[in-house]
Amino acid sequence: MTLAHAVPGLPAGSAGSPHSLGGALAARRPLVCGILNVTPDSFSDVGRCPTVAAAVEHGCTLADDGADLIDVGGESTRPGSHPPTLAEELDRVVPVVEELVRRLAVPLSVDTSRPEVMREAVAAGASMINDVRALRSPGALEAAAESGVPVCLMHMQGSPDTMQREPRYEGVVPEVRAFLAERLRTCVEAGIRPEHLVVDPGFGFGKDLSHDLALLASLGRLSSLGVPIMVGLSRKSMLGQLTGRAVGERLPASLAAAVIAAQRGAAVLRVHDVAATRDVLAVLAAVETV
Repeated sequence: MTLAHAVPGLPAGSAGSPHSLGGALAARRPLVCGILNVTPDSFSDVGRCPTVAAAVEHGCTLADDGADLIDVGGESTRPGSHPPTLAEELDRVVPVVEELVRRLAVPLSVDTSRPEVMREAVAAGASMINDVRALRSPGALEAAAESGVPVCLMHMQGSPDTMQREPRYEGVVPEVRAFLAERLRTCVEAGIRPEHLVVDPGFGFGKDLSHDLALLASLGRLSSLGVPIMVGLSRKSMLGQLTGRAVGERLPASLAAAVIAAQRGAAVLRVHDVAATRDVLAVLAAVETV
């Protein structure tokens, strides 16, 4: 399925509007979403963006590298992490969104589960909400519905501080699909437009290596949900387990995973290495159009 078929109504605003998602949808390839962590304890970007200025500069670099979307997150969700206070998350995220909106035409996503952060970030110019808790936090569903912007719903078994303590499934693919289907129904019933919904199977979120591999191999089965699929595989621990490489040495494995996900129907790839991912997608697209 091409991107044009997979995400016909996703954008908030017209295709030509600054900061909307519309302009990227003409490309017949997955969108590349650049990861912008503004946390002191991210699993792969520890200390990279200690200030608003540093975060903004990194966001500009992601845009220069060809990001179709930049995902700004103020809460680390690495295994064993603990959430920041609401004030800390707002202080990390909102000023960065405000400044990037002023400096860039690239649309921004806010990676948060808190309704207050959703509202403030969208008011500051964010075009999408990306929630690892799939709008299950109190007030999140209502805040997302009121915002009118697209929403990505991710599957996670447990919470960041507990999710990797012996995750278990009877069948990971059907269980993840059933969870996402239920969240999609709940969102539509709450007034979120179906064409504004995206799903993410949540690689590494309450899943061991066998679960992650099963989901990647069967990613196409989630296409029957009828909404675009976003995947985050970049530098994940599953790649470290497969290759024996440290976080900073996982670029080749990340690119391989991105290509596999794209071939299996992913519409959005959430990555750290934007330019390299764009390159491998360009090669894939060239071969597929012969």
